[in-house]
Amino acid sequence: MLHIGTLVVGIALAGCSTYAPAPLGDGRGTTDLVHFTVPASSMPTRDLAVHRFDPSDGLDVTETAMLAVANNPDLKVKRDALGVAKAQAFAAGLLPDPQLSLSRDLPSGNGPAEPGIVTTSAFSLGLNYDIGALLTHSATLGAARSTREQVRLDLLWAEWQTIAQARLLFGQVLVTRAQEQRLTREVTALAPLDHQVQLALNAGNLTYDQASAGLDAVADVRRQLAESSRQRNQAEHDLRLLLGLAPQVPLDLIGAPYDSTTQPTQEQLEQALDVLPARRPDLLALKAGYAAQESTLRAAVIAQFPAINVGFTRARDNSDVYTNGFNIGITLPLFDRNRGNIAIEKATRQQLHDDYDARLLGTRSDMLQLQQDLTSFQIQIAALTEHAQQLDVASTAAERAWQTNLMDWPTYLSIRSNALSADLELVALQQEQAAQAIALETLLGGDWTDRTLSVSSPHHSISKQQP
Repeated sequence: MLHIGTLVVGIALAGCSTYAPAPLGDGRGTTDLVHFTVPASSMPTRDLAVHRFDPSDGLDVTETAMLAVANNPDLKVKRDALGVAKAQAFAAGLLPDPQLSLSRDLPSGNGPAEPGIVTTSAFSLGLNYDIGALLTHSATLGAARSTREQVRLDLLWAEWQTIAQARLLFGQVLVTRAQEQRLTREVTALAPLDHQVQLALNAGNLTYDQASAGLDAVADVRRQLAESSRQRNQAEHDLRLLLGLAPQVPLDLIGAPYDSTTQPTQEQLEQALDVLPARRPDLLALKAGYAAQESTLRAAVIAQFPAINVGFTRARDNSDVYTNGFNIGITLPLFDRNRGNIAIEKATRQQLHDDYDARLLGTRSDMLQLQQDLTSFQIQIAALTEHAQQLDVASTAAERAWQTNLMDWPTYLSIRSNALSADLELVALQQEQAAQAIALETLLGGDWTDRTLSVSSPHHSISKQQP
């Protein structure tokens, strides 16, 4: 019998997994973009899936979004979480193993021997199986599969948000660079005036009170230039971090920012709202989480019934008598009956139910508010664009008048300051409009003009390929 037990244990160990160490990385980020490849077919949205990734000539806004999806550190962690969820679903699908028990008793001592009785070693061999685990197996497996789907959809939603963030940061980098150039030109244009004010002040032709307007104006532009440089550095830092790039990698951005001028009509918005629960990954993830909780609750209800454990035994006592038998173990449902777990799972299901309703209501309200804001932005931008153009024309005329001594420098400085403020305000307003438009498109579920899009297909895994 010992040989049989040893054989069974040996067969079981033959299929075991082995351990291999996995050292940690250096966390330095990607440095070689030229040889970095992103398979377009793995992209989560249609516009990215049809775009060719070629960073050799710089990154346009779509390539920036593709790189963010493929190389963002947080998304890599979420993909690892999806791997864990898949492993958990696999584990939940495995049936529980039977339990084999073996014992042996060896006689010892010099007790009196009875006539006709042979004293030998005793053994007991038993095989047991938990029948109760089979009863909840289907529900447990359903919960694990729904959880796996929830994690997959959460990953997809995170990818959509990363795409939106990449588009937004791409625009912010370009805007802050343009602002920095505009302010640099302004500092250069004010340099002759600043020089004249300094000369007049040193010569005693101006008092500090009289020169303060000019000195403050030039200092304010320089302050704005320094602040714009800081904002540019911050935007570039945020974009590199989003793209998983090393800090020293240059950001060679080409092309225009993401076109966020196209807005849905009221009819398109209403159509998108109707199908929103069937295409937004975060809402579908909440549905999958609710389905997982339904299965968990069903498993808890099944577990209230008595747990049954059955087994068979083969034994021999010291008198060389063999016996065959069986055993049944049943949990008596007198006190617990799993009522506590059932109550917890019911309350959790209700919480998820209300969470889904609240998310859907909040999402619809947010989208309507964003559309109203975008309409207001259009009116503001149109009015401010016309005003800024008028001030730019006035600034050009004032510069000519000042250079020909037809205008005093305080008036000239005031006109230039107003024109600069209008230009910077217009750029900031356009950037805010772009952020709102990108947010609305993301909340609408990607390409809201395409009624055929679905997120129910399996998600492609993404990995970088370098030679």
